[in-house]
Amino acid sequence: MPIELHPEILEKDGRKEFVVLPYEEYVALRQWMEDAEDLLALREAKREEGAAPTKPFEELAGELGL
Repeated sequence: MPIELHPEILEKDGRKEFVVLPYEEYVALRQWMEDAEDLLALREAKREEGAAPTKPFEELAGELGL
């Protein structure tokens, strides 16, 4: 889901130096970045596991008495 941002760009000595965002947009952007980091970590974990053996959830739940 794209985040609509309304940045205000502040200049210093004629160069773009800072960006100011409404707080709600900052929170949404931060959450989006955390989700992207989680996705990258999940992909890396799957790549590291490769062809490791797995069990269906129902089987594991039965073994754990859930």
